[in-house]
Formats: sequence, C-alpha cells, structure tokens
Amino acid sequence: MKPVKIPRRVDEPPHLLLWSADELAPMLLGLTIGVIIGKALICFLGGLLVTNLYRRFRDNHPDGYLLHMLYWAGFIMTKAKSLKNPFVRRYLP
Repeated sequence: MKPVKIPRRVDEPPHLLLWSADELAPMLLGLTIGVIIGKALICFLGGLLVTNLYRRFRDNHPDGYLLHMLYWAGFIMTKAKSLKNPFVRRYLP
C-alpha cells in the first residue's frame, strides 16, 4: 500500500515551489502578457511585485477579507437573493 500525503490544512491551495496558486497567478499573467508584447522580464518583475504586495496584504488580514472588501465596494454583484445590494448601507423597517 502506498502512503497517502495528507495536507496540513484542508483549505490550503496547492503550492508550486515557494508560491501558492493565488500568488503564482500574477507572475504567470505578467509573464504571458510580457511575452505577447515583447517585454517579458519587465512584466514578470511587475507580476512579482504584485505578488509580494498581495502576500503582504493577505498575511496582515483575516481569510476572506479581500472578498468582503470587494463586495462592500460594489465590485461583486450577483442576482442572488441572499446577497443584498452592497450600495444600500441602511435598511429601514
């Protein structure tokens, strides 16, 4: 029987080398855009900078803080009845 690797945390995203999947996305996006426009190194370094800023933000706030902030600012709007309009700040009876 082969041993099964059990992650320390169930909700932890997959890792590649030093970065998790959500940290790797800006670097790969910057590299892809850089290859298309012919400035791969500059765009990759920009993606690396965005990743470091995101990591610093994520480590100083609780889980889900960015999604709550985006909802409160009005960037996440759905037609679901369970999510009220984020622009309505006061509900009157």
